[in-house]
Amino acid sequence: MLSSEAPGSLEPVLRAQELSKQYGPVTVLSDVTLDVLPGEIHAIIGENGAGKSTLMRLLSGYVEPSHGTLSMNGHAVKFAKPAQAQDAGIALVHQEILLAEGLTVTDNLFLGRELSRGHVVDDRTMRRLATEKLAQIGCAVSPRALVRDVSLADRQMVQIARALLDDHKVVIFDEPTAVLTGGEVERLLEIVLQLKAHGTAVLYISHRLDEVQRVADKVTVLRDGKMVGTYPGKTLSQMDMARLMVGRELAALYPERTAAPSDVPMLSVRNASVPGYVEDVSFTVHKGEILGFAGMVGAGRTELFEGIIGLRPAVAKIELEGKSVHFQSPRAAIDAGIGYLTEDRKGKGLLLQEHLAPNLTLSALDVFHPGLSMGRRREAQALEQAVETYDIRLKSLGAKAAQLSGGNQQKLLLAKVLLTDPSVVIIDEPTRGIDIANKAQIYAFIQELVAKGKACIVISSEMQELIGICDRILVMREGRITGEVSGAEMTESNVAVLATSGPKPGPKAKGGTKWLS
Repeated sequence: MLSSEAPGSLEPVLRAQELSKQYGPVTVLSDVTLDVLPGEIHAIIGENGAGKSTLMRLLSGYVEPSHGTLSMNGHAVKFAKPAQAQDAGIALVHQEILLAEGLTVTDNLFLGRELSRGHVVDDRTMRRLATEKLAQIGCAVSPRALVRDVSLADRQMVQIARALLDDHKVVIFDEPTAVLTGGEVERLLEIVLQLKAHGTAVLYISHRLDEVQRVADKVTVLRDGKMVGTYPGKTLSQMDMARLMVGRELAALYPERTAAPSDVPMLSVRNASVPGYVEDVSFTVHKGEILGFAGMVGAGRTELFEGIIGLRPAVAKIELEGKSVHFQSPRAAIDAGIGYLTEDRKGKGLLLQEHLAPNLTLSALDVFHPGLSMGRRREAQALEQAVETYDIRLKSLGAKAAQLSGGNQQKLLLAKVLLTDPSVVIIDEPTRGIDIANKAQIYAFIQELVAKGKACIVISSEMQELIGICDRILVMREGRITGEVSGAEMTESNVAVLATSGPKPGPKAKGGTKWLS
């Protein structure tokens, strides 16, 4: 039996007592008490919508509590705005990328706190300091680069660098590794451990429970806006954490396959090239198959499929269910029977300030005709069915997409893609930034798709995810496929070698690993 741990004997650098937050009649956080100690990594976990981000925003001055108190080093504090929390020594690395895309990396690092020499902004010193801080956290992006031109992962590293420019008493990381992969995650965890060694208190929110298990000294669990308890980090297994988060026993994360894929090709791509990103890529996915695409950030996986469906200029020979096709636009791909779920659900997948029904039917406007009363009724019926089918948790059918948690936004996006009944479904980062219970549901939905005879392509930066759900995995590096793994050869080490070392000369390896040269 797990037991909560009482606060330690050290004086907390930050203490929250009975913090609550209400928006009108809705309580999103209730009576949370938390001690954050210097030199300690304190993880906050919970399902999407459990109140984690609300708690972090209360602690960092973005919103004021409805009830409860905050104190730092034994002295009561109130933060009416984020700048006051920053001045007090609290830094927040946001879950969302909050950077000015039209400014350079350096400009973003120093935005609102520019250095000057006399009455002139000191660009040279800011670039030098930006270079040093970026190198310190292992980010190779140029300080002169415009943020719009760098990858999502590099933007997150820039955001981390901005938070760490100054020394702080408390650093809060809200899902910092959601868009990072491989070595970037390892580097981020090193930074977290360095902060701990320096005596800084770290609050760490992550859906990746393996990360929590590795670094957390304490783990506080939230469920439905309330505290379940605070526990010693080293005593909790990942399944313990999952059980505490959801309040029930979880079945196996990855569903068992009920049938093997057929040998009927659904989508065949030959000699695909996307200028600047992908060169000479060929593959086939079969009916009832889950085909994974692995690789490091910048390997060209997303760009390959954006080229195939007409989002980018591309050259390729494509056959869909035996017929030669070429898509000039995503609309043409949808009409032909290809569904594409983007990795960027907030930026490209959903209209966050629109209501749920228009979001759901956006890819099927010719069916629903939302301008007509008949169309509106059909939209409403489709939404009710999607909410039930995909277990989309919401307070009202009239809500906007921005009001859903990340996991429920992802399920809405999946419902939107599947509303057109595609024969081939391409899913880019299916579970990025969502909790373990929603992950299990997404995996089950994917399994249901292939059980119905559809083909599914999954692009993911989580190797264990690909290994857990895929029949085969193709690995990309620098715009090319370097190899394929299947069966017992689908291991993290085999995938990592193919993703980082490129093709191996000579004959194919034994077993299910194929090196392409």
